[in-house]
Amino acid sequence: MADDRKLYLGPKLRVLRRELGLNQTRMAEELGVSPSYLNHLERNQRPLTAQMLLRLANVYDIDIRDFVASTQEGAASALGEILSDALVRDIGIARDEVLEVAENYPGVSEAIARFYRALSDLRRLPEQVAAGPGGAAPLHAPIDWLRETISRAGNHFAELDAAAEGLAGELGDDPSAMQAGIRARLKERHGMAVQIVREDVLAGTLRHYDMHRRRLLLSERLASSGRLFAIAYQLCAQELADAIGSQVAKAGPPDEDSRRLAGIALTNYAAAALIMPYDRFARAAEQSRHDLPLLRARFGVSMEQLAHRLTSLGRTGARGVPFFMAKLDRAGLLSKRFDGEAWPFARLGGTCPRWDAHEAQEPDAVRPQLIETMDGRRFISLTIGLPREGGARGRSVIALGCEAKHAGRIVHADGIEVEKGAATEVGPTCHLCERRGCPDRALPPVTRALDLHGYERTVAPFPFRRV
Repeated sequence: MADDRKLYLGPKLRVLRRELGLNQTRMAEELGVSPSYLNHLERNQRPLTAQMLLRLANVYDIDIRDFVASTQEGAASALGEILSDALVRDIGIARDEVLEVAENYPGVSEAIARFYRALSDLRRLPEQVAAGPGGAAPLHAPIDWLRETISRAGNHFAELDAAAEGLAGELGDDPSAMQAGIRARLKERHGMAVQIVREDVLAGTLRHYDMHRRRLLLSERLASSGRLFAIAYQLCAQELADAIGSQVAKAGPPDEDSRRLAGIALTNYAAAALIMPYDRFARAAEQSRHDLPLLRARFGVSMEQLAHRLTSLGRTGARGVPFFMAKLDRAGLLSKRFDGEAWPFARLGGTCPRWDAHEAQEPDAVRPQLIETMDGRRFISLTIGLPREGGARGRSVIALGCEAKHAGRIVHADGIEVEKGAATEVGPTCHLCERRGCPDRALPPVTRALDLHGYERTVAPFPFRRV
């Protein structure tokens, strides 16, 4: 270790043991310590030594950096959002208490989060009933379950990456060579033909697999990157079905819709890993300093596909920059989100209007921004405009970001003074933000009382009291 800090990581050790399905006696035996000593470690009565960390890494193949890295801020932020709900806001739970629960009792935090999601679903129940028998949605939406599952995995599925990388080794590196190789493999091994058809034939569908004739029909509207991804998806669905099915089963989907959604999402993941094999892609990203247009051209992918892949580089011993990613529409609504190592905005709400991702961007143009949160953390954000899709009136944008300490590894951040340069001050989301004097505020903070006077009007909407 670089310093003499004592590491009390009992809750993390306990969570790891439970994830591995071990009791204390078994884990103590595998680590070569006594059960009582392990019990002391889990209860934070003894610190984790460097020697014990190395044993954990060697025995259970974990990344020490991931294990030691504090999850306090992210968990505390989510818990704080829940406890700002009008139902319990008047209790005035101190931030120190929230931090203590989030750090030392992760199971309690997760239980509270689940209860809150159930409460949110019940609050929507009258609207669902009013919508009639055909309009009611399931209380636990499959998309919410999928997001939680991917978040817990850190958007990295090592088994799928390894399987897809092995398959990619039998195909060409160049995008055109890979596309030809996948087409040939689909034809020769699976009897499938790939056919480009007119837009009116598919009637608004971009990809359709005709099971009877064993034809994969692709719309003429699909760009070359979309065509490559579509055939890679089909090949992974055929040849990596067992690996994908195993991952879906491991996730434990609660219903059939969730199972199907997980199958599609993980097949998409495998397709991206096939087109952008881990080692080759990670090496190219580092060598180019994450030059997004260059990487897009080299691997024949779209900016959205590229951004997705960059968030998934979590292989032990070969981790990439821990990017977060969001896809926003013209109204600022999030349709996709991967939190990465640090997400600067609310996890249960929206984002900050001062973030450049809310502004329309030209397709494929990369716009960097240095942002600073209320606690002084700085982030590099890269906003990329996307082409209009399927007749949409407005453009969506992709935003990639990471903590500013990684700026030296990103060519688009050159020229930005990450330590002392001017940064755009942002908040978690308006109803949780206590930053005063913000002219872009859309809602008052739920944590403060309004301070309104008829004799004056402030620049910032919704003035509020400091305490």
